[in-house]
Amino acid sequence: MFKFIFKLFGWKITHYLPNDIKQCVIVVAPHTSNWEFVFGMGAIKFMKLNPRFAIKKEWIRFPFKKLMLSSGALPIDRNAKNNLGEKKGTVDAMAELFKTNPNLRLVITPEGTRSRMEKWKTGFYHVAVKANVPIALGYMDYEKRQCGISSIIYPSGDFKKDMKIIMDFYKDVKAKHPENFSVDVELSK
Repeated sequence: MFKFIFKLFGWKITHYLPNDIKQCVIVVAPHTSNWEFVFGMGAIKFMKLNPRFAIKKEWIRFPFKKLMLSSGALPIDRNAKNNLGEKKGTVDAMAELFKTNPNLRLVITPEGTRSRMEKWKTGFYHVAVKANVPIALGYMDYEKRQCGISSIIYPSGDFKKDMKIIMDFYKDVKAKHPENFSVDVELSK
């Protein structure tokens, strides 16, 4: 059904994730409409990707468990402790997923909401650094009706420099609701 809707609305995939990248964090933006889920699922089916997403472990229970797991959810225990008995952070928990999943392509929407956000959540960057995996830049351009995964960033550890590259990539992508999309204003400088 998702592939049919994707084609019916005239969308095209212009860039694919290289086959040799088995583990990565896939950043997807802009995120201004629920339609991104529908078109994104269509694109995923055409690209033959098997992306996953992290979710609070509390969502992996009846009545949502089967639906969430079948759609790619990976439960995160945000109250887990490390070897020293200290609470692990979400970034650490997400980075650890790469240790047990050799073919993990973890999708993250850094805006975190469909409303306008001039400050992005940057956990995706820290997850990639901790897991030592690249960041794949996924996009959905409504003006061109094109989407894909166009750039692969190997984090250098220079947060500001790397984030500037990422912000430059997204600054010209046209959202369904352009008034609700912004790159991170501070990190784009």
